[in-house]
Amino acid sequence: METFAWRGQRVRWSRQGSGPPLVFCHGTPWSSELWAPIAAAFAPEFTVYLWDMPGYGCSTMADGQDVSLAAQGETFAALLDHWGLKEPDVVAHDYGGAVSLRAYLLHGAAYRSLALVDVVALAPWGSEFFRLVAENAAVFAKLPPNLHEALVREYIAGAAHRPLSAEAHDMLVRPWLGPAGQAAFYRQIAQADQRYTDEIEPRYRDIRLPTLVVWGTDDTWIPVDRAHRLAGLIPGAGLELIRSAGHLIQLDAPEALTAALHRWLAR
Repeated sequence: METFAWRGQRVRWSRQGSGPPLVFCHGTPWSSELWAPIAAAFAPEFTVYLWDMPGYGCSTMADGQDVSLAAQGETFAALLDHWGLKEPDVVAHDYGGAVSLRAYLLHGAAYRSLALVDVVALAPWGSEFFRLVAENAAVFAKLPPNLHEALVREYIAGAAHRPLSAEAHDMLVRPWLGPAGQAAFYRQIAQADQRYTDEIEPRYRDIRLPTLVVWGTDDTWIPVDRAHRLAGLIPGAGLELIRSAGHLIQLDAPEALTAALHRWLAR
């Protein structure tokens, strides 16, 4: 992996393959590892870029860090400029949807196309757990490590429609363990704020690029009605629903998701 220095932080990223640029954006509480197997499937046809948002995965995790959607949108626009990419295809999941939309609508990022996969984009969002943590982040950050790990494991398992393999579960939990990871887990939840999507939601009708909305029909974190609403707001957007898939669609239905993205990118 390589590093992009941005506002005193290290943004870890990787590149593989050859061909037109294709960028994958992860969400929360995930990292680029969630996209890695699917991204690898596109490497024979595309130059594939993966990156960890600040506060996630292998990027900087630090006290006092701004990991809000506002900061992530600015970071993504700067990273695209650092890579020298003018109009990549972008595939975004969860928070990555809001990040890519903010970069496009507010910070001048240009894409050839945008695929929005079970994304955070429309109000209302944020669970009771998010609100509880936001009000008590300092308390949660001091949980004994074993209780913290148990909480994170249970929370992550709830995003999948099918039982997670031990390997996948460990991969998703690993970045949030240890003192830095534990603090970072509660920090990113504490800074979750719907105002960052409220700010751009009225501008979705101004989007002028090919857009596909992809959703798991069994997503309990962000129900599938959001897919229909979002596709209806973005002019000309396509909609593809994937059955028997939850919010962790990359693990619930990797073949179906890969096929849907292949069809989209080959259009």
